[in-house]
Amino acid sequence: MVERVKTGIPGMDEILYGGIPKRNVVLLSGGPGTGKSIFSYQYLWNGLRFNEPGVFVALEEHPVQVRINMAQFGWDVRPYEQKGMFAIVDAFTGGIGEAAKREKYVVRDPEDVGLLIDVLKQAIRDVGAQRVVVDSVSTLYLAKPVLARRTVMLLKRVLSGLGTTSILVSQVSVTERGFGGPGVEHAADGIIRLDLDEVNGELIRSLVVWKMRGTKHSMRRHLFEITDRGIVVYPDRIVRIGRVVRIE
Repeated sequence: MVERVKTGIPGMDEILYGGIPKRNVVLLSGGPGTGKSIFSYQYLWNGLRFNEPGVFVALEEHPVQVRINMAQFGWDVRPYEQKGMFAIVDAFTGGIGEAAKREKYVVRDPEDVGLLIDVLKQAIRDVGAQRVVVDSVSTLYLAKPVLARRTVMLLKRVLSGLGTTSILVSQVSVTERGFGGPGVEHAADGIIRLDLDEVNGELIRSLVVWKMRGTKHSMRRHLFEITDRGIVVYPDRIVRIGRVVRIE
């Protein structure tokens, strides 16, 4: 039996045949506006609801803004931070600013991957994290794309080695159909690709599980929506070129 971690995202675990295999490191890839951060927040929040502590690594937004963004969906993580079940690693501010001085886990040089790993390890151990999100991993190798695979492999060894089931958010351009860096698709255990496409004059969100080590998964492109309570995936509705089709 494969031990799985449920995302808790409506419809998502169904197309993953029960959830993400434990200890997998999943690349969540997509362009701007596709819902990558929301997916990640929801994954961590559902973990807290399942009594599974988590860590969020903020590389592109201030930790204060991350808390605000999550709270907009009704996901207030502050009580869990106070209980020692959740932590945000500030890899954005470099410790600059009054708000940053109140953060517990700060990476003083966000470009130093080794320092980031050290702070991340400490946060994972302190809260006993079972789920981790890094948003976005692309920031670590944006200036040097050739380091993409090496960076993902380094994170994979640490995150899997510490027993976490993790999501690495990966940025791509609007027109790019790749996964955010050379070779990253081979380094990750799984890839979930989010897209925003024009279908019949309307912007439609869809996702496809490109690969997931240790389990079978849907091979279809599924419609999903972002609601005021988070993402909802529709296992019975697939997106084809030019139209949305309901599976009978």
